[in-house]
Parts: sequence; C-alpha cells; structure tokens
Amino acid sequence: MSPAPSKSSTATIAENRRARFEYFIEKRFEAGLVLEGWEVKSLRAGRGQIGEGYAIIKNGAAWLLGSHIAPLLSASTHRPTDPERTRKLLLHRRELNELAGAVERRGFTLVPLRLYWKKGRAKIELGLVRGKKLHDKREVERERDWQRQRQRLLKTHTTRS
Repeated sequence: MSPAPSKSSTATIAENRRARFEYFIEKRFEAGLVLEGWEVKSLRAGRGQIGEGYAIIKNGAAWLLGSHIAPLLSASTHRPTDPERTRKLLLHRRELNELAGAVERRGFTLVPLRLYWKKGRAKIELGLVRGKKLHDKREVERERDWQRQRQRLLKTHTTRS
C-alpha cells in the first residue's frame, strides 16, 4: 500500500493573495474548469493568473471572467487563442443555487482564490466574499503587526532566560 501523496507547492498554479486583504472570505467552493488543450498545456507551464478575475452566475451556470492564461510560444497558429476568454466553471446544482442566492440577494461577490491541480485536473477555489472597508483593512494590518511584535518579544524573552 503506497502512502497518500503529500500536498506540494507545485500543485498550486496561481494564487490570489490580494483577496484575503481586500475581502472577508465567507465560504469556499471547489470548481472544475472547462479548458481547451492549449490552456491545459499553458497551465502546466505555470502561465495562469487569477488576480484580476471574478465569477458570475448567468443562465444557471457559473462563468470565470478576467483571468489570464497566456498561450505558449509553441501554440498552434491555425487555432485562435484568447488569453482572457470567459471560461465555464463546473459546480453541482445545489452549489450553483446557493451561490446565485448569495450573490443576487445578499450582496456577495465570487472571487477566485487559488488555481491548482487535483488528480490531473485543473481546479479553481472560489471564495464567496464581502468587500472590506478601509478601517477593516487597517485593523487586520494592526493585528498582524501586533502578532509580529509579540513573537519578537517572546523570542527575546526566552533567549535571555
């Protein structure tokens, strides 16, 4: 019996770190992506970006807009490549219904948090988020600074003993 594969950093293609600073992440969802062949090859080369992306629910389906998958130089020239094209997201019907209700009625937004590989398939982690106000961002920064300072104080205190 072989051991379970460990989580490695190579499984992550792209991460939207700014989302944690800009939004309160209420809930996370995993979705599949409908991709073309050149997009899969490009993602394997690590050429995907989701920083500017967002998702919408339209006609009972989820769509990813604003993400960028740069085509490889070796991509076919007879097939048009659009790096910014709208990509369909694969979610269960109950997840789609939950997301549609939250986005339409409660004012949430769908933001991609992470693009990664899972069992050879490209997956995207969507966050159901609410925007932070400026004072919320300042509070998070203040808390982070305090934690850093506290660790320094504890470190100097334990080395003196």
